[in-house]
Amino acid sequence: MIENANSPSQQKQSKLANRVRILRYQPSPPQFIVLAFLMLITIGTLLLMMPVSSHNGYSIGFINAFFTAVSAVCVNGLSVLDAGTEFSIVGQSILMLLIQVGGLGFMTISVIIAILLGKRIGLKERLLIQQTTQSTTSQGLVRLSIYIFIIVFAFESIATLILTFHWEASMGWKMAFFYALFHSVSAFNNAGFALWPEGLVAYVGDPVVNFVIITLFVAGGLGYIVIVELFKKRKWSKFSLHTKIVLSSSLIITIVGFSILLLLESMNPATFGTLSWGDRIQASLFQSLVPRSVGFNTLEITHMLTASQFLIIIYMFIGAASGGTGGGVKINTIVVLILATITTFRGGGQIHAFKRRIPQETVLRALAVVMSSLACVLIIALVLTITEDMLEDHFLEVLFEATSAFSTTGLSMGLTKDLSTLGKIIISFTMFIGRLGPLTLAYALAKRKQQSRLGYPEDNILIG
Repeated sequence: MIENANSPSQQKQSKLANRVRILRYQPSPPQFIVLAFLMLITIGTLLLMMPVSSHNGYSIGFINAFFTAVSAVCVNGLSVLDAGTEFSIVGQSILMLLIQVGGLGFMTISVIIAILLGKRIGLKERLLIQQTTQSTTSQGLVRLSIYIFIIVFAFESIATLILTFHWEASMGWKMAFFYALFHSVSAFNNAGFALWPEGLVAYVGDPVVNFVIITLFVAGGLGYIVIVELFKKRKWSKFSLHTKIVLSSSLIITIVGFSILLLLESMNPATFGTLSWGDRIQASLFQSLVPRSVGFNTLEITHMLTASQFLIIIYMFIGAASGGTGGGVKINTIVVLILATITTFRGGGQIHAFKRRIPQETVLRALAVVMSSLACVLIIALVLTITEDMLEDHFLEVLFEATSAFSTTGLSMGLTKDLSTLGKIIISFTMFIGRLGPLTLAYALAKRKQQSRLGYPEDNILIG
């Protein structure tokens, strides 16, 4: 007798086969990264929901805990609650730990632990390290992980020591040490969480705080690969093309931003009215650097001119460098597209910089990153105007918030703490997308690369 296709026996075999496939499932490196981030966010949410994490002894609720955990793991800095007053020491410590793991990278931490335990680093782990550090080569990745750990420990330790001595007179040793450690971790990882409700506005003219915080988030934003090359090679001629582009473009964009902000805000009595020229220079330098992906501020963003706020939006979208703790579409991505545009205006040919040719695949990838990121920011801004009831006014605030969330910058014009429940979920999703990158998520969700076997005839299309 022939068994029916839907017989209990075949259904049982089908279920068993599905279970085997699930058990044998091996996620690709991008998929593993997405799953790891989701796991960290889940753990962080549960920890921050505990009453002991709250200053008043009551749970802050699931949505607020989830939003804060996403912001910390994605090293963003946007917060619906004030970290200094709403969280206890336990909650602030959990927040700091989430920032450190999210910024340093779970694979780097895993490699260091494996080395300490004497375990072998396999091919799968090396591929994951390459994906998380955005390294262009699979060679020397374990050594790079060790360098990353040393770099992070050195920068954060020295900064903590300096700030502890600087704040000891006004806070006492214990509080000064904790505040110094928290802000050092937050700054180097480009998170931007501060323990003061107004951020670092009180230190707008403090050269020690300005120098330490700027050094930390600039170093983190440049990326580990650049820092390693700076220490090992030391000569411009020996630097890789990536390092040369990151250093030169970062210097140019900083000078331009500093000059524009100093000029604009010098006409604004709400920000520069009571500041000396020395303080104005410090404030302009600080605010021209922080939009590159760290949410600290020494000036009230809401008091700045509209032109300055729009400039910050542009800088937030550009972001820091690839392979660092910063966000945005990355400065090197923008440089590649600028070089491609200049080459097109000149009549075509090879796209090059510093006597090195840039592959066409890199240009297409840069274009994909910018276009998908721009589309994401605009769609999120459009949705927020509806959910936050801002259809007729305050669009710049919405665009600022959407860009800040996507670029993992953490600056805000005041909209974050007034977000609706749906708005909090949307911003959380945006921070997650921005941290992982649109292409990483696309690769993670794709089952396999689709390559066309057909060759199509070439034809022209009108442009411009």
